[in-house]
Amino acid sequence: MTSSPTHSPPPPPDNGPRMSREDFDSLFVSVRTWGTWSPADRGAWNRVTPAHVQRATALVRSGVTVPMALPWNTVPGPDNGKPALHYMSDLGDVEAPEPSCHKDFIAVDYHGKGVSHLDALSHIAYRGQLYDGRTAREVVDAAGAHFGAVSELGPLVTKGVLIDLPAVLGTDWLEPGTAVHAEDVLAAEKALGVTIAEGDAVLLRSGHFRRRAELGAWNPDNASAGFHVDAVPLLAERGISLLGGDGDSDVRPSPVDGLHSPVHALALTAMGVPLLDNLDLEALSNACAAAGRYEFLLVVAPLNVPGGTGSPVNPVAVL
Repeated sequence: MTSSPTHSPPPPPDNGPRMSREDFDSLFVSVRTWGTWSPADRGAWNRVTPAHVQRATALVRSGVTVPMALPWNTVPGPDNGKPALHYMSDLGDVEAPEPSCHKDFIAVDYHGKGVSHLDALSHIAYRGQLYDGRTAREVVDAAGAHFGAVSELGPLVTKGVLIDLPAVLGTDWLEPGTAVHAEDVLAAEKALGVTIAEGDAVLLRSGHFRRRAELGAWNPDNASAGFHVDAVPLLAERGISLLGGDGDSDVRPSPVDGLHSPVHALALTAMGVPLLDNLDLEALSNACAAAGRYEFLLVVAPLNVPGGTGSPVNPVAVL
């Protein structure tokens, strides 16, 4: 499938239907994979075997590489309440004269909306428990996470699938607050000629950063397009290894009573599926449209941070 830029107005946002906490708890139990893998710290990344990697490498045809990380964002704004730090620590005037050396310092509080990052399994607890039934207070303390740390994940190389809903719908983006349902995923598979299979990484494009470029920044904590919880059983049935997108996977406002990030709880805590947040998928959308295919080799290499609950990351797609 190929697509061309359009200016059709996106449909009005709809984050429903509502779900009660009791129904959510039943859904949580139905998709839970606790006790499935060893080591449990890697969760659904255990699904990706050398055979999966070999099949994914066969998707490389043109050799076009597409990085997905946002630029290091040091500018405060409605979607960047905790800006990253970057300053020069050596301007070539510290060491002996030759050769001169230039150094800089970076730091970031990355679990927000301004940094492309990976959520490890220690990031989200539900009812006091992390993935695999571990008690959060027993395994996460001031020294970091002693279970589900990002350092236990290592790199992921697998097949990536781009669910490019604006391309399917012929719009520039989904309006913030638009929920993506299981039927939307199934329709996108058919339209884009892809099938989500075991071990795949699923990336949802809502057109977030195209909208931001054209209309300006807003606070995605208040409104963002993303998955409704009713899409999660389909993803669980397919046996995905990773979920991500140009938002944080959750539709906001949340449709679940009393729960601000239900997809986070289902993916990380119930299913053991790490999340990729805040990816810039515009270049990948264009590359997939040009290639006429929406599956590719995906490489994700988080930083090796012992005890870390996640990591800034620059995932790369290879077509």
